[in-house]
Amino acid sequence: MIIKSFELEKLKSNKSNIHLIYGNNEGIKEDIIDSFYLKNFNGEILKYDEQEILNNKDEFISNLFIKSLFQESKLIIISRATDKLIGLITEILKRKTLEVNIIIKSTNLEKRSKLRNLFEKENQIICTPVYEDDVRSLNTIVNNFLKANKFSLSQEIKNILIDRSKGDRINLKNELSKLRNLQISKKKLTLEDVLKLSNLAENYSVFELSDNYLAKNSKRVSSILNENNYSSEDCILIIRTILNKSKRLLKIRNEIDNNTNVDQVLSSFKPPIFWKEKAIVKKQAQSWSTDEVKKIIFKINDLEAVVKKNTVNSMLFVSNFVSNY
Repeated sequence: MIIKSFELEKLKSNKSNIHLIYGNNEGIKEDIIDSFYLKNFNGEILKYDEQEILNNKDEFISNLFIKSLFQESKLIIISRATDKLIGLITEILKRKTLEVNIIIKSTNLEKRSKLRNLFEKENQIICTPVYEDDVRSLNTIVNNFLKANKFSLSQEIKNILIDRSKGDRINLKNELSKLRNLQISKKKLTLEDVLKLSNLAENYSVFELSDNYLAKNSKRVSSILNENNYSSEDCILIIRTILNKSKRLLKIRNEIDNNTNVDQVLSSFKPPIFWKEKAIVKKQAQSWSTDEVKKIIFKINDLEAVVKKNTVNSMLFVSNFVSNY
């Protein structure tokens, strides 16, 4: 059964014990779990990766149905789920009533995914797809935060926060929390206050660097590297950001291989591409072949391993990588 992200109030009356939340919006996943499962929950919370469950499948299932008079309620959260989990879920559904709540988190699942299809068709279990936030939803988050914490920001500041959050509500909420703490000692916040306090300017340069690397804008890449003094921690962020964007680009390239109309592919792509990104994403898609993107992904994985072993020279490795195609 599908319960969409704007229908979540239905969860309060739904008696299902197993909930699949899939998609690339980690912020919405955490909001759903916090608001509908963790709020006022006083029991035991158990967290697993899919592989941990599969390695001990029989023991896991057995423990699900063992009752104890002194056992508190349980909430089980399984991360990084794939179609490999379908056998476990099918086996659980065949057994008697489950008294433990299970939340399964996954990245984006294709329409042909067996796990997704099972959750969509079975009425005993529910799934919720979560896609990238748009400007409207991010603006709602800002306004609700300001209302709850009884302070205000100019529309210019709101727009900057939303634009630089790049569709990530977790980053947005973190920055809003910083502003709330500053507001306690300063009644009116200025744009200068926001730029000084917020990490979003630095994060924005990472996103911009990643986008321009994949668009093969070598001059802009060089300029960004010269303008910023990145730390070893920033290097990991840069690598992960390029990796995530490369994986998205690979999916786009695969669709283009089947449909030569680039604009049509970008318009129908899921999760939706933020409208401000479409021009540079189009250039990225036209700059690389599918095989070339696959090679980039392998090289990025190798780069991350090298950087983790040699943090002192991490920026040198990253600079060389993004400066050479």
